[in-house]
Amino acid sequence: MNLADLAGRAPHSLRTRLLWFLLAAIVLTAGLQAAFAYRTARAQADEIFDYHMQQMALALRSGLPTGGGLGFDGGHDDAEEASIVVQVWTAEGLRIFQSATRAAVPQRQVLGFSEVSVRGSTYRVFSMRARSQVIQVAQDMAARQQMAGAMALRTVAPIALVAPVLMLVVWWVVSQSLAPVSRVRRQVARRQADDLSEVSERDLPDEIRPLVTELNLLFGRVRQAFDAQKSFVADAAHELRSPLAALKLQAQSLQRATDDETRERAVNRLTAGIDRATRLVEQLLVLARHQASAASGPAAHSVALQDIVRLALADAAPAAQVRQIDMGLLHADPVQMTGHTEALRILLRNLLDNATKYTPQGGRVDVELRQQAGAIHLTVEDSGPGIEPADRDRVLDRFYRVAGSESSGSGLGLAIVKSVAELHGATLQLDSSPRLGGLRVTVTFPNDLVKASALP
Repeated sequence: MNLADLAGRAPHSLRTRLLWFLLAAIVLTAGLQAAFAYRTARAQADEIFDYHMQQMALALRSGLPTGGGLGFDGGHDDAEEASIVVQVWTAEGLRIFQSATRAAVPQRQVLGFSEVSVRGSTYRVFSMRARSQVIQVAQDMAARQQMAGAMALRTVAPIALVAPVLMLVVWWVVSQSLAPVSRVRRQVARRQADDLSEVSERDLPDEIRPLVTELNLLFGRVRQAFDAQKSFVADAAHELRSPLAALKLQAQSLQRATDDETRERAVNRLTAGIDRATRLVEQLLVLARHQASAASGPAAHSVALQDIVRLALADAAPAAQVRQIDMGLLHADPVQMTGHTEALRILLRNLLDNATKYTPQGGRVDVELRQQAGAIHLTVEDSGPGIEPADRDRVLDRFYRVAGSESSGSGLGLAIVKSVAELHGATLQLDSSPRLGGLRVTVTFPNDLVKASALP
């Protein structure tokens, strides 16, 4: 099994992963601590036993007779079971005392601590000189290790008892810490498809709160998109009802026509009605496409605004030539800004179409693009009738048309312009043109959209 297989089998649950890692860390830490404590306890037990043997020899030294007549104590028959053997030797090598007969330990010439094997057993021996005699205290290593192991196990026992308790505490803490995540999951799972209300951020940890905040922002954007869609569908249905009814009446008039002149007049009216309906549908599609791109379209990128202006003028030129309108670019500063190319083309196309449609035959439409210290100004002005100050705010609403307008329209052109301007954080201003006398529309883009290299 390779690492990829192990990674593929790793739990994807954050709770399970935390529990596995933390519990494994506790087990590993407890094991290492127990091993270290066991070895330390064994070493300390050996030091204690050595100290005990040394103190026993020192205690015997003060009670030894100077003449060496201590006498011989043969001990008991079961002295082989004794763990500590005490012997006293004279300077000539004569053993004058032994606490156990069958566990006789040979005299050690080396003073201090040493080890010796006797009859298959290993003894730890401490030898010291007292006057003219040598005292030896020996301890069976098997019994010594057994007692040291028991002491070490008593030291390790608390670790073995605390580790499971700590694991339960970790399990409870992890479960309680991730409870808000489960609560958010249940809130979202219980929702209906049309429920886009915000998820509660109460008592959420700092690591989860940003995720829920972004989720609420996403719900808000989706809610706005749904509201815009419902509003768009309602407005479109309302606006399409009138031209379709007019087309039906014009078709009926064509059927009732009795002569060629009446029939031709009915056909012209029907054609004009179809053109108006087509224009309305086109504007509705442009608005819907722009709203979709603004909600989930590609991110803004660097665009050359002067190139978009020139392309829009080229697209609008044929319609202007048909009406003999003088359309031109008065001035264009090179501006490299961050924006949406298609949305900016829609903005310019609607401004030019609106100016061409309301400018009388033989009139004039001028476009300017200027970059000043604080902002970018895109201006389109015409020699048409203009818009009264009382209607300038209303014409930015969808489907609103100024009363008494001679030109047909859907009332969506300036609403689309406003939507694109808001997408770029720009402001839209309508006023009278001091040079041409008609309407002047100025779109002001903030200077923070301009690329640094394009600043003057």
